[in-house]
Amino acid sequence: MDLRFERRCLLFDLGDLEPVPARRLLRVGHAFVSHAHMDHFAGFDRLLRLCLGREKALHLFGPPGFVDNVAGKFAAYTWNLAPGYAADFAVTATALEEDGSALTAAFHSRRRFVREGERRIRFEDGVLVREEALTVRYATLDHGIPSLAYRVEEPAHVNVFKDRLEAMGLAVGPWLRALKRAVLRGDPDDRPVAAPGRDGTETVLPLGRLRAEALLVTAGQAIAYVVDTAFTPQTAARIADLARGVDVLFIESPFRAADTELAALKRHLTTGQAGRLAAMAGAKRVVPFHFSPRYQGQEEEMRREVETAFRHPM
Repeated sequence: MDLRFERRCLLFDLGDLEPVPARRLLRVGHAFVSHAHMDHFAGFDRLLRLCLGREKALHLFGPPGFVDNVAGKFAAYTWNLAPGYAADFAVTATALEEDGSALTAAFHSRRRFVREGERRIRFEDGVLVREEALTVRYATLDHGIPSLAYRVEEPAHVNVFKDRLEAMGLAVGPWLRALKRAVLRGDPDDRPVAAPGRDGTETVLPLGRLRAEALLVTAGQAIAYVVDTAFTPQTAARIADLARGVDVLFIESPFRAADTELAALKRHLTTGQAGRLAAMAGAKRVVPFHFSPRYQGQEEEMRREVETAFRHPM
């Protein structure tokens, strides 16, 4: 998820990251891992290689045992040269329990990624990140092991009209991030804002004027990410609650609707189940993915099965 005006990205799962541009991966500050099966975690090595030698902080979230998984990744390499790097790459790994409790630990390149600062913490109501611009929370699903689903939500969405800024003689630039944060915080209209002019000068304007003439504040968007889970009454209820009213639900659909027994054996969803879950949640749009290779060449049919179940749930 590219937060363009924040100049950072959120990453959901660490599978094959080769298609993701390096410039985007370098903007990742938080990564949310569903579980540590190889196809969801093997890409950690690419992210590590890109960030190594840079002054950067990365926070990873994952299921129970995840701190051990991250420590094992670091233990696979020899770090005798890492303390000599000018920059410190700092990783915080947090393993989430179903009840909201968690184990967290830190790893620093300057100290050869030794596991340190281990402690127990707690997240209320499943909320992992609460910032002015967004909130992230999680739910625990059942894949034979705990598998985490995530929801990201904006409290509001602030759109900038660049043509109106230009008409006011103002330049676009990094100052707009601070302007957006002030709006999201609900700062008063008389708050002075220093804005760069297109002629290189600086103008101080009240927040209320900028809000009225150059911004449009709309309801925030929400997405949910659901992958690798069995279809049970409990998981269905948790998915419906997590994804309630989202603008987009990204949901796994590995098996076709006719292969319900096979999906249950593998603890995955079918296309029909994915569509019905999206309908239960009241999602505005559903995006199926994570199709099984056994259906190669049938992807369009699978998407139609999801959409049919979504539009016409039984």
